Amino acid sequence: MPVQPWGRIFLGTVALLTLLIAGWEGYWRNFGVKPSYRNSYGLWAMQRRRIDAGAGNATVLLGASRVYYDIELPVWEHLDGQRPIQLAFEGTSPLAYLEDLAADPNFIGRVLVGVAPDVFFSGYEYRGGAVRYTRKESPSERIGQSLSMRLIEPYLAFEDPDFSLATVLERQLWTERPGRHVFLEPRKLGYHEADRNTYLWDKVADDPEYRALWQRIWLDSFQPSADDPTPAEALKIEQEQIARAARLVAQLRTRGVQVLFVRMPSNGEYLAYENRYFPRKRTWDALLTATGAPGIHFEDYPELQGYYLPEWSHMPRHEAERFTAALYGIITRDFWGPRSTAAAERLPRAHTSSVP
Repeated sequence: MPVQPWGRIFLGTVALLTLLIAGWEGYWRNFGVKPSYRNSYGLWAMQRRRIDAGAGNATVLLGASRVYYDIELPVWEHLDGQRPIQLAFEGTSPLAYLEDLAADPNFIGRVLVGVAPDVFFSGYEYRGGAVRYTRKESPSERIGQSLSMRLIEPYLAFEDPDFSLATVLERQLWTERPGRHVFLEPRKLGYHEADRNTYLWDKVADDPEYRALWQRIWLDSFQPSADDPTPAEALKIEQEQIARAARLVAQLRTRGVQVLFVRMPSNGEYLAYENRYFPRKRTWDALLTATGAPGIHFEDYPELQGYYLPEWSHMPRHEAERFTAALYGIITRDFWGPRSTAAAERLPRAHTSSVP
């Protein structure tokens, strides 16, 4: 080893690393980002284990990103007296997670299943590996998740996967090769808390440029792709998903588990796309008929309409809080009933009147 001032080299390296980290962190803070927990499989697993730890009678929320972002757990807890378990995952059919609950004898509670037509009836499972991860999670993975949540995620904004250097470079508008369209990747949409309570990032609602970017992302995703199934294949997949849901609801019903399907709000170009490719009669109506389960479609209830959805699919936090109270009022009035008399007394009167 050559003789070098290793101590000064080490200190210089640490100083340079600290400077680079501080610069990257400051850049994203200036962009409007704040620290948040990562919506990882480890975070999902922590909530899933609550059922095995004694919360088997809880209300569980399943679905894709609309259930994840638009149902606020603190509002539900205030009205119900119990905080639900949030197991929804963005861009992912809830049926994989409904299968997990159906196979778990410890679960005897209630399930709200959100239906986003393009995800639910296509069987798309972008984050479908959470159940497998939970079953195989190693002690080191659990420790790593805990340490990250205690020491890193609450303090560093750039820890969000959307702002890693590799992700930023990948999302640059590189020149497309002839005959190959590069679809826009989704960007950061919201913030996640330790129990997976989630809310939309203000930038989506308040920044016209960022809102327009998200609208372009959705419009881009609506374009046909070479990987899309043919109309006949798509219809077959729809029918398979409906039959799959019917089997799971029947299995849960043998344990007395109540299942309620909810078609969460969408509007604008997103709703037009859903109506064009997943018409209500062929999908939603067929699902309720096959499962025999009750359902709430936002178009059937005035209380569930008229909310601000900046990119046609999700609500800002203040709207999601108002929506959660309205949805809970409908559920307790028409389907499940409140957990207790005290909870019923906390229901806002505006949300307990009959639907005309």
